[in-house]
Amino acid sequence: MKDKLRSQGWFGKTGKDGFIYRAWMKNQGIPDYEFRGKPVIGICNTWSELTPCNAHFRELAESVKRGISEAGGFPVEFPVMSLGETLIKPTAMLYRNLASMDVEESIRANPVDGVVLLCGCDKTTPSLVMGAASVNIPTLVVSGGPMLTGKFQGRDISTSDVWRFNDAVRAGEMTQEDLTVAEACMCRSRGHCAVMGTASTMACMVESLGLSLPGNAAIPAADSRRKVLAQMSGVRIVEMVKENLRMSDILTREAFENAIITNAAIGGSTNFIIHLLAIAGRMGVPLELQDFDKLSSNVPFIVNLQPSGKYFMEDLYYAGGLPPVMKELDGYLHGGCMTVNGRTIKENYNTAETYNREVIATVEKPFNPLSGVAILRGNLCENGAVIKPSAASPHLLKHKGKAVVFEDIEDYKNRIDDPALALDENSVLVLKNVGPIGYPGMPEVGNMAMPKKILAKGIHDMVRISDGRMSGTGFGTVILHASPEAALGGNFAVIQNGDVISLDVANRSLILEVSDEELARRKKAWKPIHKKYDRGYVSLYQKHVQQAHLGADMDYLVGGSGSEVTRDSH
Repeated sequence: MKDKLRSQGWFGKTGKDGFIYRAWMKNQGIPDYEFRGKPVIGICNTWSELTPCNAHFRELAESVKRGISEAGGFPVEFPVMSLGETLIKPTAMLYRNLASMDVEESIRANPVDGVVLLCGCDKTTPSLVMGAASVNIPTLVVSGGPMLTGKFQGRDISTSDVWRFNDAVRAGEMTQEDLTVAEACMCRSRGHCAVMGTASTMACMVESLGLSLPGNAAIPAADSRRKVLAQMSGVRIVEMVKENLRMSDILTREAFENAIITNAAIGGSTNFIIHLLAIAGRMGVPLELQDFDKLSSNVPFIVNLQPSGKYFMEDLYYAGGLPPVMKELDGYLHGGCMTVNGRTIKENYNTAETYNREVIATVEKPFNPLSGVAILRGNLCENGAVIKPSAASPHLLKHKGKAVVFEDIEDYKNRIDDPALALDENSVLVLKNVGPIGYPGMPEVGNMAMPKKILAKGIHDMVRISDGRMSGTGFGTVILHASPEAALGGNFAVIQNGDVISLDVANRSLILEVSDEELARRKKAWKPIHKKYDRGYVSLYQKHVQQAHLGADMDYLVGGSGSEVTRDSH
């Protein structure tokens, strides 16, 4: 095995180069025998106190190290850029691609034979998987786990309640003092959001793709079994190196289809679409926006979790976790797909049991007949848009109304609560210039807060459309990822106040009832209003980021460069 280990290209060398590679590592107190043919396993850690969801990862890394050492490997932990969804401005999504570059180059440039990715908060999972996919060495994902369910005034709460609390305060139904109390009540343990938001969706994504050990997705961060899984993952990655089981063996077209089907059944975040497209692009697997609709439209929605349902990730774990969900979906899935533990996905879920049918329903009697995701087409969004019907208001899924247009986020904030704003509950709110280039970074502002004058009527939902994203914890009749974005001057860019917009989710259509001639006239007169950056990463991002329907990766990062590095450093 020594000759096959990538790390021996560093530590197995004689002479000056081998001396340098080993000697400076030895200043950490590492014995010489550690360098003599052991599989070197990198632990890619997104720990950061600025990423609260991942703040327990130092501890989790120790469990992974124990497993690696137990299996005869040599663990080396290294940091990469960490993306804290709750703190980073203007949006963590702006830096997903940058973090993926950090991961890719850190893995390729260093003497590691396999890697364990420690990820939890929303963008840390796709960025790490994207980066590792472009290198394609044995890779295993360990998620950080969800928070325990929040408790506030005798009821369960979590991140989805942020949007409800915000509307309640603005409507005068909740005091600022109660809101402050709720802050501590909601985030009462380590871990990421406790609902089926983007972080939980990403954890389910990697498990359904076969990139994590079975059960990874739902174990709460505070549960000791999360550490057990981390240690077992450390053991398994050493075995994967010996078997040369790489990401390309796991991330097949069928595996991506399994992830799409599973996401539909769990009511996963709309952000899943943009991240899975980017991962597929790194792997060279053909995947298109329309595939998400085609593969998920007939899948029963069976997991009763917020924001589309009632319960929380903690409840999903007690009900059995993701394996029994996938067992319910057996007739829809490609059961023969290989996973990181060396077994097929079906072998992993075949003996799973469901312990709570209120949380995990059956495919025969799903808890919600509406699909988890739908892809809309029409002249308003030439390249498509996304809606989550399961989190929408059923009466608005077929709707016609006049546009109330906000040209950018500042325009929206300045006018949304203006009593003179001409709109009613039948209006369609349109927010432009919050796409990848226009914001830049495509922030989670698509689930626009409702106008005060509408909240005062006791109405809590309207049709809302933007070229941005929304938090996976959000809900409402919200149309997202309109492509091409407003900054590129397509039809979405020239919507005007009073234009009639027709939505028909059942028929997957989103129509701007304006003639082609009038749209052409408007586009000829259109001028961009977004800020253009002329230095640093953001300038690079604006010049090279792809549109949402392609996954919003950088055009020059699609595909991979592999793991080979032929030139030494001295």
